[in-house]
Amino acid sequence: MVKIKSPAELGALKNSIMEKRQAEKPVITICNGTGCQAYGSKSVVAAFENEVKKQNLESKVDLKVIGCPGFCERGTLVVIKPKDIFYQRVLPKDVPEILSETIGKGNIVNRLLFTDRARNEKIVKEGDVPFYKSQMRLILGNNELIDPEKIDDYIAIGGYTALAKALQMTPETIIAEVKKSGLRGRGGAGFPTGNKWESTRNAHGDIKYIICNADEGDPGAFMDRSLVEGNPHSVLEGMIIGAYAIGGHEGYVYVRNEYPLAVKNMRLAIEQAEAYGLLGDNILGSGFSFHLQIRRGGGAFVCGESTALMASLEGKVGEPRAKYIHTSEQGLFGKPSNLNNVETWANVPLIINKGADWYSKIGTAGSKGTKIFALVGNITNTGLVEVPMGTTLRTIVFDIGGGIPKGRKFKAVQTGGPSGGMIPEKLLDLPVDFDELTKAGSMMGSGGMIVMDEKTCMVEMARYYTNFLMGESCGKCVPCREGLRQMKYILDSITEGRGKEGDIELLQDLAATMVDASLCQLGQSASNPVMSSIRYFRDEYEAHIKEHKCPAGVCKIAAAAAK
Repeated sequence: MVKIKSPAELGALKNSIMEKRQAEKPVITICNGTGCQAYGSKSVVAAFENEVKKQNLESKVDLKVIGCPGFCERGTLVVIKPKDIFYQRVLPKDVPEILSETIGKGNIVNRLLFTDRARNEKIVKEGDVPFYKSQMRLILGNNELIDPEKIDDYIAIGGYTALAKALQMTPETIIAEVKKSGLRGRGGAGFPTGNKWESTRNAHGDIKYIICNADEGDPGAFMDRSLVEGNPHSVLEGMIIGAYAIGGHEGYVYVRNEYPLAVKNMRLAIEQAEAYGLLGDNILGSGFSFHLQIRRGGGAFVCGESTALMASLEGKVGEPRAKYIHTSEQGLFGKPSNLNNVETWANVPLIINKGADWYSKIGTAGSKGTKIFALVGNITNTGLVEVPMGTTLRTIVFDIGGGIPKGRKFKAVQTGGPSGGMIPEKLLDLPVDFDELTKAGSMMGSGGMIVMDEKTCMVEMARYYTNFLMGESCGKCVPCREGLRQMKYILDSITEGRGKEGDIELLQDLAATMVDASLCQLGQSASNPVMSSIRYFRDEYEAHIKEHKCPAGVCKIAAAAAK
């Protein structure tokens, strides 16, 4: 690769790449994200590569191996462009027919099409699939346009043009644009991104660190993993722009070690960006330099908290500290530090390229842009969903998610990961944004969304999440460490038929203490599953305690109580 020395050279490279791709021939995109790999996508990719050679189609078709496009329930996913023919649940044995019939003769392989059961019809085009129709895939949609291992693919769709534009702006102008956009952190707390950047820029010190949190410890959440796997350059570009705005020259991507494909693709992306001169010294001839390293985390949930993550980066035990002084002033190695998560960084190039006015028109008054959710649990269509802030739970669960399988009834949806709350059916028309979820006793979190049907026991779910959080608590502060242990003991007793009058009130007292006295956000929010389930499903707790009965038939408490 030849280093790109100016924005003009970047534009020339983009044009050169596009000219080489002008030939009108089909492009077969094959999902090879972690979800589709579980369905055997590596074998499907190999089958396409072998069969293209066998049928002498090298000059007639291009193969593009992509990251996760979202519809994980239907992997392995194959889309043939430019007609956007959508094939799902593709196996290696299907490949010869796809090439001979669709590529060779222009015929559709009907058995591989998605069936819209509501209308009892086959869907040919990807954009017509109900799962995609109600989404606005500003961030996730680029996953299906690029091979994450090829930086030229990212440049071809306009990648790094936001960086070129930003380097010709003043840092203050960039920060003002991000503030005006209304972008809030997608990692959970929802803090205004521009305000955080401004605080870090104004902090005293010559060394300032930029950090990307790609640890993602929530059960059932895989949004950040899929972005890093499928489009790592969008994250890099956002981080470089942020570094320039803040005045930082060193950065880290903190990614969990259990994400090997994400680590591999991010490392390759860094190497390729450095080779092109888009990362490293004198970026695009601007005089600005920024160097980036990957650090792998051990999978501790508490390291999603900023100070615990920074402690881990320093080689210490991942424990939080009291934030008498913000990390924007004294963070990593005692220097001013700016931490945002994967999805937040990926939004930055959009804002710079299209403008704050454009971005701020998407979403609600207090929550701008789109949000990616991992839609899992008792839901027909499992996968990643990207919608404008303010989209209702009903739209996500039923229009996009396809509703509840096996003819069962919807009971609740938990948002915000293990520290989130359980939202009942009566709130299905709740707009999903930072403020409305908080009012309902839940939270946005990083974007996990777990759907539960009528066969789910809400007391057992509260016990499950409490047990998870108890195991993930660092144990540094008493309210979190002992509060979770006592909550778990009480919930065990209730689900095992040993519950007694006053247990519900004791859980509420424990929760209040944890919220007021815990050191970090883990302890302060850990009682959300318990408190929201009591708030909306108190009758189930009372049935367990007073009647020794589990209404959902999950807890075998009658026999236990009789002993």
